[in-house]
Amino acid sequence: MAIPLLQYPPSSQNPRVVDFDIPGDEQFRVFSTDNILSDNDMGNLIDAAYRQIFFHAFDCNRERVLESQLRNGQITVRDFVRGLMLSKTFIESFYDKNSNYRFVEHCIEKALGRRVYSEREKIAWSAVVMTKGVAGFVNELLNSDEYLDAFGYNVVPYQRRRITAGRSEGEVRFNIKSPRYDAYHRDLLGFPQTIWQSVVGSYVAVDRKPKTGDPVQFLKMARSIKSGAGTPPRVSTANINIEASLPRR
Repeated sequence: MAIPLLQYPPSSQNPRVVDFDIPGDEQFRVFSTDNILSDNDMGNLIDAAYRQIFFHAFDCNRERVLESQLRNGQITVRDFVRGLMLSKTFIESFYDKNSNYRFVEHCIEKALGRRVYSEREKIAWSAVVMTKGVAGFVNELLNSDEYLDAFGYNVVPYQRRRITAGRSEGEVRFNIKSPRYDAYHRDLLGFPQTIWQSVVGSYVAVDRKPKTGDPVQFLKMARSIKSGAGTPPRVSTANINIEASLPRR
């Protein structure tokens, strides 16, 4: 039995504030079919949608049928986003590897371009997942007034208001601060890999590695040699037996 979406109060976040920012290099580029001028522009829009929903655009995970329908104008960008969020890749990567609460958090970040307001919002949307399934939840999310007001039918979702005026740096991108797996599945897979972290910390670029014959390669060996190893031992004259030291004829 489906239940109505529970009410939750929104918190004050950057996406809810009027935008007075001056566009810069770190601002997200808005991809929309309203200003598509060439086939290359459509390809860039499709790649942007993959990066927003999947965090990558691997060839093996592409939905060719959806891409063809979008290129031919049979579906809108919102329909394309819906297809990606209901695809096998997305279900296996995010729904199967997380709890409903974590899955809701991922979907809100990807589809609405903001963080969840509170635990109450996660509970409200988790109840939709529980009663209507993943398809019903995705449909309600993309049919919400917030999604339509922010992105409409033709704009690829993006992280809204990551850069704000008066700050030297913006918020960390969702794909960096939100791991794909929750803590339980990361433990099963052995993440984080401490060995890999040590390798990254000691990484040296190829052009900075010493070449063959570089004295730096022998520095450790030179430091290991003791400078006083070749000096003769000191012997007191009181301990010398002169009679025993003379050769016998």
